[in-house]
Amino acid sequence: MDQVEKESLKEQMGRVIEEARMVLPGVQALFGFQTIAVFNEPFKQLPMLVQDCHVAALALVVVAIALVMMPAAYHRQAEPFHISQRAIALSSRCICYALAPLAAAISLDVFVVLQMVTGDTTLAACGGGGAFALLITMWFGYPQLMRSKLGRTG
Repeated sequence: MDQVEKESLKEQMGRVIEEARMVLPGVQALFGFQTIAVFNEPFKQLPMLVQDCHVAALALVVVAIALVMMPAAYHRQAEPFHISQRAIALSSRCICYALAPLAAAISLDVFVVLQMVTGDTTLAACGGGGAFALLITMWFGYPQLMRSKLGRTG
């Protein structure tokens, strides 16, 4: 049987901050690569639908960045000298919710890359859809399955 120990509010907030620090650099790097892609000549030759998918992916990454950075903004402005369960819950939800638009953005960009490399829209769509299914399963499905198996609510 797994041993379980409750974390203090300070430990919980530290963990949330650590998680945000892990996610943010990857999201920022993706954003950087996305923004420079449009300046490459081959990108301009892609069908408009594929270019639109890339723009949608860029917008989704902006949403993910906003969600990942929201906990720091909230803490600094709303509760600068306190650690509350409300702030921890809000911060945890924001980081978790950021994974959904991030999964969609990565999947759209997988579609764009596969379309560019293969020229096969069906293959590109399958690759993007497969990436989305994998990410959603690993980031949401499996954790929810384990949560229900462990009987944990929060």
